[in-house]
Amino acid sequence: MNKIRFNEFGLSKEMQKAIEDLGYEEATPIQTESIPLVLQGKDIIGQAQTGTGKTAAFGIPALELMPHEGKHVHTLVMCPTRELALQVAEEIAKLGKYKKYATLLPVYGGQPIERQITALKKGVRVVIGTPGRIMDHLDRGTLDISHIGMVVLDEADEMLNMGFRDDIEKILRSAPQQRQTVMFSATMPKPILDITRKYLKDPVHIRIEHEVLTVPKTEQTYFEVRGREKIDALTRLIDFHNLKLSMVFCNTKRGVDDLVEQLRARGYSVDGLHGDLSQGMREKVLGRFRKGTLEILAATDVAARGLDIDDVEAVFNYDMPQDEEAYVHRIGRTGRAGKEGKAFTFVSGGDFQKLKNLQRYINHKMKMGKVPSFGDIEEMKIQSLAKNIREAAKEKDAKKYIHMVENLLDDDITSLDVAAYLMREKFAFSVKAAAPAQEEEIKSGDGNTVTISINVGRKDRVKPGDLLGTVAGEANISGKLIGDITIQDRLSYLEVPSSLAEKIVRAVRGKKLKGKKLEVKTV
Repeated sequence: MNKIRFNEFGLSKEMQKAIEDLGYEEATPIQTESIPLVLQGKDIIGQAQTGTGKTAAFGIPALELMPHEGKHVHTLVMCPTRELALQVAEEIAKLGKYKKYATLLPVYGGQPIERQITALKKGVRVVIGTPGRIMDHLDRGTLDISHIGMVVLDEADEMLNMGFRDDIEKILRSAPQQRQTVMFSATMPKPILDITRKYLKDPVHIRIEHEVLTVPKTEQTYFEVRGREKIDALTRLIDFHNLKLSMVFCNTKRGVDDLVEQLRARGYSVDGLHGDLSQGMREKVLGRFRKGTLEILAATDVAARGLDIDDVEAVFNYDMPQDEEAYVHRIGRTGRAGKEGKAFTFVSGGDFQKLKNLQRYINHKMKMGKVPSFGDIEEMKIQSLAKNIREAAKEKDAKKYIHMVENLLDDDITSLDVAAYLMREKFAFSVKAAAPAQEEEIKSGDGNTVTISINVGRKDRVKPGDLLGTVAGEANISGKLIGDITIQDRLSYLEVPSSLAEKIVRAVRGKKLKGKKLEVKTV
C-alpha cells in the first residue's frame, strides 16, 4: 500500500514539530490508514501486530482532538501489561511534547496507588493503564471518566487472554456513550467481535496485509546487541566480512546523522540519505555509492525506497524496522541480480517481540549470530591473505617476485624476516588499530561499562564525532571502545569500559572542545 508523510495529515504545528524531533518521516501502513479516520471521529478496529506503529496511530489523533481547556480525563488507554502501558505513555509523552496541557499518567499494579491518586487529583488528560488498576481507581472514585472523549483498547486479544474481559466491559459501560472507541488487536476471536458489536459504533475495520518475502538468496541473521554496543557490532561485522558496499537502515533522520558522524570518526567512508536532503544532494550521494567511492550508505526507509543498486553485499537493520513491510523492502536491497546477499538485524530490549512477529510473517526463522571479536577479524584477514598467496603462487609472474626475495636474502636476512616485514606492512593499520583495542578489551574484563558526562552539547555545536575523537585521542584508546553517545543541549553522555573510566576522566578533564574547557565525571 502507499504510505504518506506525516506532513500530509494536516496536523497542528505543535504535533508536526514533535514528530520532526522524533525524526519520523513517513507513516507506517497502520498509521496511514488509522490517523485520518480517528481524526474524523470514527470508531475503528485495527488488526495489527506489536511493533507496527500502533501507539502513534491512536496517540497522534487523540492529542489532536483533545480540547486545550479543562482538567478532566479526555483519553483512556487500556493495555494488557504494565510494560506496554509504560511504553505507550513514553511515546505519547514525546508526541505531546509541545502540547503542555496534554498531561498524562500511567496507572498499573506494582506501583503505590497513593502516588497515582495524588497525580489524578491534580488533573490528568490522558490515562494509560492496565484494566485491573483502572477498575481499582474507578471503584475508589479516584478516577473520573464521565467526560471521556476517547477510549483505546491496545492489544485487545491479549487483554482477553489474560482474563480482563469483565473489567474491560465494566470500564466501557462506565464511559459516556458519545465517546469514540479505538481498538487494536492482532487477532479477531469471537469475544473480541462480541465486544465490538456491543460497544463500538459503526466501526471501520482496518486490516494491514503483509508483504511476502521474496529474497531467497539473502542470508538473514540477527544479533542480540544493546543500544550502546551497536556501533561496535556494526564496524566489526563490516570488517569481518570485508564488506565493500553495504547499507545501514535507521528509523529516524537523527539516527542516520548520528551514525554517519560516528562511522566517519572511525575512519569509514560513509554518507547518509534521508528526507531532508535536496534532490541534487541525494543524487550525488547515490552516485558515489554506485561507483563504490562510498563503502557504507546509512538511510531511512523513505529515502531508500526504489533504489536499484545491484552490488550491495549486505543490509544492516541498525534499528528494528517499524513494520514487516519495511523489513522486506530493506533486505530487498541486497541479494539482487542473482547474487547472494546478507541481512543483519540488531535486536535489543523490546525488539524481541517484533522479531518474533516478523519471523512469523516472513515464514522464516532467522539464525542468531555472534558479533566477531578483534581476534576473529585478524584471523579472517590472515586466512584471506593465505588464500591470496596460494593463488598468486600459481600466476605466471610468480618467479619474478621469488627472484626478488632471493636477492634480499643473506646471513642477516632470512625468508622469514622478509615475510614478517611484508606482513607488518600489510596489516600496519589494522594491527595498530586492533592491538590497543584488544589489549584494552582484555583489561575491561567482561565488558562492564559506566557512563561519563561532559559539559558540552548541541548548543555548543558538538556532534558525536567531535566527542569520539576528543575522548579517544586524549585518552589514547581505540574509538571502538566507546559505546553509546547521547548529546543533550548542554551536556553529553558517553558509555565507556568501567576499567578505563578513571583514565578517560583524567585525560579529558581540562582539555578544550569547540573552545570550551571540559568538565568530565562519571555518572
